[in-house]
Amino acid sequence: MTLSVLQYVLGAGAGSVVGFSLGLVGGGGSILAVPLIVYLVGVKDPHLAIGTSAFAVAANAAANLVNHARGGTVKWKIAGLFAGAGVIGALVGSTLGKAIDGQQLLALFAVLMLVVGALMIRGRSASGDATVLLTRQNAPKLIGTGTATGILSGFFGIGGGFLIVPSLMYSTRMPIYYAVGSSLVGVTAFGLTTAFNYALSGWVDWPLAFVFVGGGVVGGLFGSRLAKHLSDKKGALNSVFAALIFVVAIYMLYRSADALGFI
Repeated sequence: MTLSVLQYVLGAGAGSVVGFSLGLVGGGGSILAVPLIVYLVGVKDPHLAIGTSAFAVAANAAANLVNHARGGTVKWKIAGLFAGAGVIGALVGSTLGKAIDGQQLLALFAVLMLVVGALMIRGRSASGDATVLLTRQNAPKLIGTGTATGILSGFFGIGGGFLIVPSLMYSTRMPIYYAVGSSLVGVTAFGLTTAFNYALSGWVDWPLAFVFVGGGVVGGLFGSRLAKHLSDKKGALNSVFAALIFVVAIYMLYRSADALGFI
């Protein structure tokens, strides 16, 4: 489909919203990318929205990965094995996602958003073993959880950071700050794999993807700066953002049910 200039401007605005939310609350912010592209930008084909957002999320994760790598919070061997297994899963998941009706996929996506919102409210422990290494004991867990996470990430066209972080913590018992940094390797790899698979079917609008990324960079700068001032209110911010996710998810369920003829 051909988008108007206004839609590309809205795409940059949508990207700034996602970037701002990522900078402000961290993981989970990119879950808004698909609904914003569908309902704000006006991309009517859900598959095109998912393919485009997958690339945008991957690009955003790659930019954040550089910062975490400089800070030494990436366990490269662990992240590499997890991402390597997950890429295969993302290829399988994205192939399955392309075969499903777009409106049904959006309805399932809305259900996933409800899960994300619940996980954000729950929160996570910051404890763990900062000296953890890749071993024969944790390698099978990393391969198993990486593959499963990759399938879900590819199926829904999301980075999957909210799934990758707890998976890494479960598989290796690493602290959350290492899990967050290491998860970005997987988010980048899964997003690029999904975007590549969707691009083969013509379901990536590259100009929209790039303006979305550009807006995300600007929004992320403002979100990160504000997060520093509101660091003592992290729990409240997560709760507010989770409530926003719930509202968007319910709206998506309503629109999908209408489009599918249930109401």
